[in-house]
Amino acid sequence: MALRFIGIDPNTGDGESPTVWADPEAQELVFQGWKPSPELEAQCAATEVPGHAKGIPEGEGVVRIPGRMIDVIRKACDALERPDVG
Repeated sequence: MALRFIGIDPNTGDGESPTVWADPEAQELVFQGWKPSPELEAQCAATEVPGHAKGIPEGEGVVRIPGRMIDVIRKACDALERPDVG
């Protein structure tokens, strides 16, 4: 099944388009966002989380999504949890 487009940053301008999709088959949310600054990425990599090694594992990355997209992210969660709605 194809990705389901959920929404885009309501303040999107030319060249910037944080976007959210739902992948119903994989049961995953897919985010397109801004790359973090080197400082933010280093801060994330240095943060200790119980049960998790420090660092950002190969194949993973940090993206920034604006808070104004909270409603879009909720809609994406609903798309996976309740595919019959929307």
